[in-house]
Amino acid sequence: MNTAAKPSEFVFEPQDNERLANLCGQFDEHLRHVERSLGVEIKNRGNNFWLIGDHRSTRLARVVLNDLYEGAENSRIGSAEVHLALQKAGIEETMNDQVKTAASNLPIKTRGGVIKAIGANQQHYLNAIAAHAINFGIGPAGTGKTYLAVACAVEALEKQQVQRILLVRPAVEAGERLGFLPGDLAQKIDPYLRPLYDALYEMLGNERVAKLLERSVIEVAPLAYMRGRTLNEAFVILDEAQNTTMEQMRMFLTRIGFGAKVVINGDVSQVDLPRGQRSGLRHAAKLLRDVEGISFTHFGSSDVVRHPLVQRIVDAYESYDSAEAAKYEDVGD
Repeated sequence: MNTAAKPSEFVFEPQDNERLANLCGQFDEHLRHVERSLGVEIKNRGNNFWLIGDHRSTRLARVVLNDLYEGAENSRIGSAEVHLALQKAGIEETMNDQVKTAASNLPIKTRGGVIKAIGANQQHYLNAIAAHAINFGIGPAGTGKTYLAVACAVEALEKQQVQRILLVRPAVEAGERLGFLPGDLAQKIDPYLRPLYDALYEMLGNERVAKLLERSVIEVAPLAYMRGRTLNEAFVILDEAQNTTMEQMRMFLTRIGFGAKVVINGDVSQVDLPRGQRSGLRHAAKLLRDVEGISFTHFGSSDVVRHPLVQRIVDAYESYDSAEAAKYEDVGD
């Protein structure tokens, strides 16, 4: 934030304290939202406002605030209205450019410590998450997809960029039949979400995670329970997405609401769906690859950050899969 820049000053007319309170939101949450989105600083005393930042950003912020002040006369301003005003001002490209610049090579800071990208591909993944609303991370196990996504979610929650974290995973067994699992819903799906929990515990600590789960600030849910929901102001991580069907993936992607950040991770070489069912992740990667606003990061064996043998194992299986595909072309894919 450029505090050395000369403030841009303007006054809202007519002065209306009720409209001003509606514009600013509880604890000035709407002003903070505009600040985060545009990289400006907003100060006010009554209906006198000062904007601090570069010329383009302060100009856009003024447009957004004027639009919101007009709307505040006749209707209640909420987070959705702030998002719509930002979109109406045509700032999406500006926001993405600023976020990409700010995010480049910066570490992620959580209570558990500082987390840095290992290699160019992980850094590209982090930059993509910062700059896009929907992000796909596709590649083999051990490349840090889930861990980095959780780190981004924790940082966004700590910075109050989102109101909650939602962890989602299809409850598909990895080639085994485990029978009926005991306990309530959370206990039944806990085994499927263990990697996500482990990352949360490391970054936030067991006690804090337990409290956030209790208050539903962190929520875990099987993918099937997403139908009918709209996810606003949330950081959503869909893990093991290769085990979604095409219908499930379509359903999930259309749940995205205002202020949401979504990361979808999976390994298309480890699909556990019944034979004949096409992976929703594989289908989405082809269908959405050219859709503006959606990012894809593809990881390979060279990105594996586990034991060196894992890289060789991944390479061996990829070579086998390529040879099999050449022999038996799967026309369904």
